[in-house]
Amino acid sequence: MMLQRPSKIVCVGRNYAAHAAELNNPIPSEPLLFIKPPSSWAVLPKIAIPTQQGACHHELEIAVRIAQPLRRATLREAREAIDAAALALDLTLRDVQDKLKQQGQPWERAKAFDGACVMAPWMEFSNLDVQLEQVQQSTFVLRRNGVEQQRGDARQMLMPIAELVAHISHVFSLEAGDVILTGTPAGVGPLTPRDMLELEWQIGSHSEKWSGQVIKND
Repeated sequence: MMLQRPSKIVCVGRNYAAHAAELNNPIPSEPLLFIKPPSSWAVLPKIAIPTQQGACHHELEIAVRIAQPLRRATLREAREAIDAAALALDLTLRDVQDKLKQQGQPWERAKAFDGACVMAPWMEFSNLDVQLEQVQQSTFVLRRNGVEQQRGDARQMLMPIAELVAHISHVFSLEAGDVILTGTPAGVGPLTPRDMLELEWQIGSHSEKWSGQVIKND
């Protein structure tokens, strides 16, 4: 299954307090933003990781898609611009990122490699108010080889989804089709080739599952 590549993928760091704590990072006073390029885009079941640059970690997140251009949006305008949501993996070369952080450098070498943004299928919104609220109340789980590694509760986001979208639109313009990854909960950890990953999303009384196997991308 192919999903159309966005012009950019905007990622939010440290939007769950427990994840910031597990990596000994302070909680930022405003959202920590970075961008993945379109070439990082991949779709389940493909999960391809570099194996020659140290540990590559999984970071399970909720992603939302923007349906119309946004610039300095109000909260209402931001809400109305969201037309779909999905689960995504923000794959991260952790050893590379740690070195970059020590040197005060940007994170793209750790976050923007080919295949570093792995997407599950979109849940298209037909009733925005209801479905966006359900996403904001949802829980999501990543299992590695059958063992739970991450469990997120979107109610624990430090900045909720619509507020994030509005905030980002005041930093730089968002184009139709752009994707926002809203942050990962605690439990990130390393992947190895042949690992089997299962993603599960509980939205209200409805549950969806997707899976994929990790392969080399060297």
